[in-house]
Amino acid sequence: MGNRLWQDEPPHIQKEEALMPWKERTTMSLRREFVQRALQDGANMSALCREFGISRKTGYKWLRRYQKGGWEALQDRSRRPHTSPHRTPPELEAHVLAVRRDHPTWGGRKIHAYLRQQGLAHPPSPSTITQILHRHGCIDPEEARKHRPFQRFQKEQANQLWQMDFKSPLSLADGTTCYPLTVLDDHSRFLIGLYACADQSHDTVQAWLITTFRQYGLPESLLIDNGSPWGSYQETRSYTSLEAWLMRLGVQVIHCRPYHPQTLGKDERLHRTLEAELLRGLTLANLQECQTYFDRWRHMYNTERPHEALGMDVPAAHYQPSPRPFPEVLPPILYPPHAIVRKVDVTGRISFHGRTFRVGKAFRGQPVALYPTEKENVYAVYFCQQRVKTLCLQQPG
Repeated sequence: MGNRLWQDEPPHIQKEEALMPWKERTTMSLRREFVQRALQDGANMSALCREFGISRKTGYKWLRRYQKGGWEALQDRSRRPHTSPHRTPPELEAHVLAVRRDHPTWGGRKIHAYLRQQGLAHPPSPSTITQILHRHGCIDPEEARKHRPFQRFQKEQANQLWQMDFKSPLSLADGTTCYPLTVLDDHSRFLIGLYACADQSHDTVQAWLITTFRQYGLPESLLIDNGSPWGSYQETRSYTSLEAWLMRLGVQVIHCRPYHPQTLGKDERLHRTLEAELLRGLTLANLQECQTYFDRWRHMYNTERPHEALGMDVPAAHYQPSPRPFPEVLPPILYPPHAIVRKVDVTGRISFHGRTFRVGKAFRGQPVALYPTEKENVYAVYFCQQRVKTLCLQQPG
């Protein structure tokens, strides 16, 4: 009945408590009284234990505690073990924190994969690493709650689709502006290009694309935004010379839907990662320094940073260059014998059935092919392998 007052835990309410003559007394006072009486000359331990309602083992335990530590030793002790055989060793915990310092946005899964990648045979589990980060104040609980898994979609093979876009501009210390241009492979998340551009012009983008194509070959298709220098998705298409050049190379040009930048979702996510892991709080002197930082971060992103969409592999493990080489000389434009071929004039128009139709100045001086569709008097207009317009002979050109 009285034993509970003597254990290393808070007393619990018991039905028998009402029968105890000392129910208003504290556990500590009972222990002190017991010890005081046990220390008296001629004390009968067995009778004393029966009087206090405890076993002889418990009585001797409290007596030993007093003899070793005085009255304070009679206080309840924490039930938490002094040592934890499963606790991460301090040196390994320090290693985890060092990786986190180098990569402040990485969580438990990325750090776990990175440690394995670096040759650590038995790294802590992702959940244990997360606990370590929480314990050292490395994770904001509010921010952690914002991250939720979502459904991902991707092409089946590398180079089937690349995504290309400009990140928001950066103001540099020398008074100029950097326009970061990113090119990302949809399948592997491999960052094919990260370029510090002085502007967003056709010539600048084309020059960097030539550099990229020479190194990695040609993709099957390229997903880009709307507006200069990309072109437009609108119903009345306004093609650019950059688009025409890509079509000439055999690269299908795809525009994201107007007012839906999330179509470039993987590239937009890359931009947020670039901002969080490199650019936030960083002041860069000029374009050359920008490119130096970009090259260094791009290498880390492709070869060291685990990617959750890839099962925590790095993008470089899932990417290989395209087998389609970049042609230094543009190939001739050829159409099948059954195609109706017309040359685009300097105003961007063609003549057909005694009428003129606008195709686009981007194609001036180049041949286009017309093919009849299933609808009567409706023709599809192609430049190289890409459909660029639909003509209806019953409507104004």
